[in-house]
Amino acid sequence: MKIYINKYRNHWLSPYTILEKVCFWEKDKDVIYNLKDNPKNKYQKWVDRLEPVCVGFQKFLDIVHPKIDYVKIDYWDTWNMDSTLAPIILPMLKQLKEHKHGSGIVDLEDVPEYLRCDSTEEWDDQKCFDFYREHEVKEGDRDIHARWDWVLDEMIWAFEQLCDYDNDAQFYKNGFDVEGYQKHHDRINNGTRLFGKYYRGLWD
Repeated sequence: MKIYINKYRNHWLSPYTILEKVCFWEKDKDVIYNLKDNPKNKYQKWVDRLEPVCVGFQKFLDIVHPKIDYVKIDYWDTWNMDSTLAPIILPMLKQLKEHKHGSGIVDLEDVPEYLRCDSTEEWDDQKCFDFYREHEVKEGDRDIHARWDWVLDEMIWAFEQLCDYDNDAQFYKNGFDVEGYQKHHDRINNGTRLFGKYYRGLWD
């Protein structure tokens, strides 16, 4: 497997941005940007002249510095596709949690009962407060961000187990712990279920 994906490149240079720099004496930017609301409309002709130049410049840069999305899959990558993807997904989930600027909406049935209160209810469960303290969740953000942090934690834990090929060894130390083994894998399955359910929410 070989993957190379570069960051998004925005090559658009607006005519208004050019005019804002060139016409530095215009202290009121609305004179340039709000041409339709400007009775004088003195810059409209320059916008019309600059726009095809900006479009051509954008097309040139799109050719010189294109967005690169290169993915090559070898046939052995799908022998155990879940094992191949797990070490790629795990660091991405960890980075998302560390740098995220928002939270996805989580259904109440997907989180423990102590996280099912809404913002109008009393948050008096000790587990809830312990969770807030550990994740530094602000009081006004308890409902949305606390649930999303919990879901991300479960996803991360599940993929950590999938990346650890000896994660089952703990259940064979003194015989076979059937109950512990089942609970362990139920939690892994729930973490991957949450990953699939909230896949569209994995954004920064």
